[in-house]
Amino acid sequence: MLIEIIRNTPLWVWPLLLFLLYRGYQQSQDRTIGLSKLGIIPAIFLFLGLYGLINAFGAEPVHLALWAVGIGLAVLLHLKLELPRGVRFSPQDQTFHVPGSWQPLALMLTIFCAKFAVGVIVGMRLPLAGTAAFAATVSLVYGLLGGMFLGRAVVVWRAAQITSHGANT
Repeated sequence: MLIEIIRNTPLWVWPLLLFLLYRGYQQSQDRTIGLSKLGIIPAIFLFLGLYGLINAFGAEPVHLALWAVGIGLAVLLHLKLELPRGVRFSPQDQTFHVPGSWQPLALMLTIFCAKFAVGVIVGMRLPLAGTAAFAATVSLVYGLLGGMFLGRAVVVWRAAQITSHGANT
C-alpha cells in the first residue's frame, strides 16, 4: 500500500518538501527580516490551509469557523508565551533581528505531513474521510498550524510596537 501511495503522489509534492526543508533550515539561523516581508510566510501557510480545507471538504461554514478558531487559538498561544523570544527591532532600518529556531522547520514538516495524510485519506476514499468529525478535526488542525506562523509574525511585529512606544515615552 505504501508503494501505491508514493506512486500516486503528484510529482510536485517532492520538490515542495525539499523547498520546505531548505526554508526551515534557513529559519534555524539568526536573521534580519524587513517589515515588508514579515507577513509573507504566514500568508502562504494560511492560504495553503484554507485551500486544502476547501479542496478536501468544501467551503462549509462550520469548517471555515473551526479553521478560524484554530488560527485564533494559535495566535493567542504565541502572544501568551511571547514566542519567538529574543526578537529585536531596529527603527532606523525598519528590520527585525530574529534568533534562529528549529520550530518553523518542525511546523513546516508537521503541516506537510498533515496535508499529505489528509490527501491520502481523501484520495483513497477511506470511510473516515466522509465523517463530520474528521472534517471538523482537520479544519481545526489546519487553522492551528497555519495560525502558528501568524502568531510568530504577530509577536515579531509587536516588538516594533514596543520599541516605538518605548522611544516615545
